[in-house]
Amino acid sequence: MTQTASNKNGPAQVWLYDTTLRDGAQREGLALSIEDKLRIARQLDRLGIPFIEGGWPGANPKDVQFFWQLREEPLTQAEVVAFCSTRRPGRKAAEEPMLQPILAAGTRWITLFGKSWDLHVIEGLQTTLPENLAMIHDTIAFLRSQERRIIYDAEHWFDGYKHNPDYALQTLQAAIAAGAEWLVLCDTNGGTLPNEVAEIVRAVQVWLAEQFVSREMPPKLGIHTHNDSGTAVANALAAVKEGAVMVQGTVNGYGERCGNANLCTLIPNLQIKLGHTCIQPEQLKMLRETSRFVSEVVNLAPDDHAPFVGLSAFAHKGGIHVSAVERNPLTYEHIEPAQVGNCRRIVISDQSGLSNILAKARSFGIELDKKNPASRQLLERLKELEHEGYQFEAAEASFELLMRSALGQRPHFFDLQGFQVNCDRMPDGDRWRSHSLATVKVQVKGQEILEAAEGNGPVSALDAALRKALLNFYPAIAQFHLADYKVRILDSKAGTSAKTRVLLESSNGSQRWTTVGVSANIIEASYQAVVEGLEYGLILQEQPIKAVLASS
Repeated sequence: MTQTASNKNGPAQVWLYDTTLRDGAQREGLALSIEDKLRIARQLDRLGIPFIEGGWPGANPKDVQFFWQLREEPLTQAEVVAFCSTRRPGRKAAEEPMLQPILAAGTRWITLFGKSWDLHVIEGLQTTLPENLAMIHDTIAFLRSQERRIIYDAEHWFDGYKHNPDYALQTLQAAIAAGAEWLVLCDTNGGTLPNEVAEIVRAVQVWLAEQFVSREMPPKLGIHTHNDSGTAVANALAAVKEGAVMVQGTVNGYGERCGNANLCTLIPNLQIKLGHTCIQPEQLKMLRETSRFVSEVVNLAPDDHAPFVGLSAFAHKGGIHVSAVERNPLTYEHIEPAQVGNCRRIVISDQSGLSNILAKARSFGIELDKKNPASRQLLERLKELEHEGYQFEAAEASFELLMRSALGQRPHFFDLQGFQVNCDRMPDGDRWRSHSLATVKVQVKGQEILEAAEGNGPVSALDAALRKALLNFYPAIAQFHLADYKVRILDSKAGTSAKTRVLLESSNGSQRWTTVGVSANIIEASYQAVVEGLEYGLILQEQPIKAVLASS
C-alpha cells in the first residue's frame, strides 16, 4: 500500500482503519463468533476499508482461529491487522511469549499499543518511565526484525500529553526510532474535546516537522477516539483537519462504555463534506447496507436515527417539509440519500398534510389526485386512528393496508371470525412453566376453518393457530416469521386498564415490514398486528418487485 501524505492545501487520502472486530466487540452485551467475525470482515473488505483489525491473537482461541481462516481464504483488498501490547516490564521482546501468537497470525501489519501517560506507566504497569520507553522501542524493533510493518497506537495520548507533554513525546520518539510507520493518537478515555484535539495534533505536527527537518518523511499520523463525551466523530474530524491521515473507528460506533468513533458517520463526512478520498463512490453506496448488515450479525437493533444510514435519516414528517422536499429535496436534505445507499421516506402521522398522503401513495406506486375525495377521507381517517393511539410512522405496512382499503384496492385473503386464548401456569419441577393454547376461526376462500395451536405465550399461540389455519391456502406463510415485537402503554395513569399499542415486525427472510395494533386488551392489539403482518406478507409475495416498505 502506498501512503499519501496530508496536504494542508487540499483534501488528502484518508486511510480508514476498522476495529469493530476487536474494540467494537468490547461493547457490553455484544459477542461475536468466529463466523460472525469472518462475515463482518468480508463485508468490510467489500466496502473498501483498507485496514481491518481482527483481534489479539493469543488472547483467546477464537482470534487465533480467525486469523488462521483468513490465511486460508484471504480478503480481496484489505489488510487484516493483528493487535497487541508492548512486551512486559523486565523482559526482552524476543523472549516474550505473548508476541509469538502475534507473529504466527501471519499478518503483514501489526498494531501495537503502548503507554503515553506517565500515570499509567507508574500506577498501571508499575514500572519506571525509562523502562516504558524501552518496552516500546524493543517491541517494535523486534517485530520489525521479523519483517512486520507497525502501526503504533499511543494509548491515552491526549491525557498523557496534557499531564506531561515532554514524556508523551518521548514515547512517540521511541516508536519512531524503532521503525513505526504510523503514529495513532488515542483518546482512550474519550474525555477530550475537539478544540483540544485540534491543538494537540497541531503541536505534534510541529514537533514532527522539527524532528525530520533534514531527514526522510516522518511517520503518518492517525486518530483513535472514544465517545464518552459524545464527541468522538467531531474529535476525529478535528484531527483530520490538522493533518491526521488515518481514522480508526467502528461500524455503528460500537465499543466499550459509550463506544468508538462511528465510521458510518465519519466516512460520508470525510468524503462528501470535506472532499477526502476514503473509498470509491460505488462502495460509499454500500454504507447503509453495511451498517444494517453488521447490526444484524451482532444481533443489535439498528439505530433508526443514526446520521446518514438510519431509517429516519432522510424521513420527512411535517406537511410543510414534505411539500418543500417534493419540489426540491435540497430544502430539507443535506446530501442526496442515494450517495450512502439510503432513500427518502415520507412519514405518515397526525402531523401529516395532503402532501404526505400523496407522496406516500406514490412510494407504493399509487397516484392520488389531491382533488380525489378518497385523499381527504384517508387523511381524516389517519388522524382519527392516531388519536386513538395508532402509530403509522413506525408501521408503514399497516398504513399501506389502510390506504388500500380507502381506495378499494385491498386484497381479500381471509375473514377472521373469532379467537380464544387460554393461559396456564403449571409446575415444572422446582419452577413454573407458562403455557398458552389458542383457537381461531377464519373463513378462507369460502371455507370455514377452525384450528388450535400451543405456544409459550398467548401471542405465540395465536400466531401459530392462524398460520396453521391458512397454510394450506397460502404456502408462502411458512417463510414468514416474527422479527421483533414491541409493546407500549399509552396511558400509564390507567394502570392495567391502559390502552396498549403493539408494533410487530415480520420478515420473509429477505424483507421486513411492520404492522400495528391498538387495544385496551394486549392480546387483541397483538392479534391485530399479527393478522395485518400476515396479510401484508401475502401482498409482498404477490408483488415481490414492489417491496416498498421492506428493509433487508
